[in-house]
Amino acid sequence: MLTRGNGVALWRQIHAQLEAAISSGRFGPGDRLPSENSLSVEFGVNRHTIRRALSVLEEDGLIRVEQGRGSFVREPVIHYPVSRRTRFSENLSRQRRTPGNILLQAVDTEAEPRVAEALGIEPGEVVTRITSAGEADGRRISYSTAFFPKTLFPGMVRVYRELKSVTRTLEYFGVSDYSRKQTRIIARMPTGEEAGELRQPRNRPVLVTESVNVDETGVPVEFGVCLFASDWVQILVEP
Repeated sequence: MLTRGNGVALWRQIHAQLEAAISSGRFGPGDRLPSENSLSVEFGVNRHTIRRALSVLEEDGLIRVEQGRGSFVREPVIHYPVSRRTRFSENLSRQRRTPGNILLQAVDTEAEPRVAEALGIEPGEVVTRITSAGEADGRRISYSTAFFPKTLFPGMVRVYRELKSVTRTLEYFGVSDYSRKQTRIIARMPTGEEAGELRQPRNRPVLVTESVNVDETGVPVEFGVCLFASDWVQILVEP
């Protein structure tokens, strides 16, 4: 399968053959490539040579490498619209993706200055903090923390744990609809904890949205910080 002594590095030949296998459809979007050990045996080279070929395939955008899981053919990127009315599940469902939400923590805590300013309350006032992870077709794509004024939503921890939805929880408290007042988008490197929750390397940037949602009278009801895996998600800002 490999030609030795022809002046073409072995890792380049492996890269070319794997690239051809992906292009031909032998490995389709989302398929897992054989393990490094399997490829080492198949091509008769050491694992370092295999890693070099896989690394370049990742740089080319053909595969993604998940820590502890292996290498996968990259799927089409998810377009995540941010508009006046942004809903995670609706965004994914419209693209025929299966949305998922995993509650990581729901607690009452004191508002830090940044959170208090966004919600229009005093620092130190009690807010409900909900931390969750979002999935698309079973793949982790987001890691978010949302804050809600406890004066508006007393007992929100219990209600959210039962309903498992921000929209339904706000409806329970009489907020029939809410909209996006502002969104700030930045890119940065994740912390170790954030990279772990997103199941990605720490040296891969994340997209971060900081947003304020208000009710129909303009009162802030939610301040959220959401991290998106940048190799999975493209954020689209809509009017």
